[in-house]
Amino acid sequence: MAGAELEDLCSHINEKISHVKIILQLKNIGQDPALKTAFWKIRNEMTLLNDLLNKLELELQYQEHIRNSLRELQESLDRNYKEIRNLAENIPPHLPKVVQSCVVEPNVNLEEQVKITASEHSKKPPKEQKPIKEILLLTSDEFDNVPGYMKSRLTCCQINDFIKEINKAVASKYRILHLPKKTMDSSIRNLYHRFIEDETKDTKGHYFVVEADIKEFTNLKIDKRFHVLLSILRHCRRLSEVRGGGLVRYVIN
Repeated sequence: MAGAELEDLCSHINEKISHVKIILQLKNIGQDPALKTAFWKIRNEMTLLNDLLNKLELELQYQEHIRNSLRELQESLDRNYKEIRNLAENIPPHLPKVVQSCVVEPNVNLEEQVKITASEHSKKPPKEQKPIKEILLLTSDEFDNVPGYMKSRLTCCQINDFIKEINKAVASKYRILHLPKKTMDSSIRNLYHRFIEDETKDTKGHYFVVEADIKEFTNLKIDKRFHVLLSILRHCRRLSEVRGGGLVRYVIN
């Protein structure tokens, strides 16, 4: 038993001696003037390789961000396509075949809309109305310039989806304001009068919505995320606020 332990000890000592010899050889090589240039080149190549790996890692992170954004965009497009296909397959048979391209406002009686469309066709062509102003969607460059603390985990696609919902509310509101009063039912007339009461001298000539309009025409929730998204739109100069009378008016710039 003692002989085996002595052999193990000798083997261990020999291994250590071998390591020391290798270190001394490497040290001597490093001091060789003929090899110093080669070592410096290797060192420089290692530094460049390390920098390249860092750049590749950053590029990989950027590409992953792009991939996630594209995936969200694809999901959004798929949802929109399904909704459009469902609408196309379920058009009520009593609707006229040719109608003006418009969004039917929520809470507006369908028969009333048909009557309005028919009466408009029977009269002289109305004057061209000024197009309803919309909030422009964010570009990727604008999104990149939004401070990180402000956008947090939000993506450009999510912000643009929010903009589309606000645009929906603006379009629905101002279509009602453009309707002839004699064609309005009581519910539409109540909305019309509220829209008029919300206006101030500071909003004259501008398109704007308030939280009540957003609740009326969209499914957006008025929560912390809602106000974060609004702050991003203000930062990107898409919206400005006009306060007064206990209301916050979100004015399209």
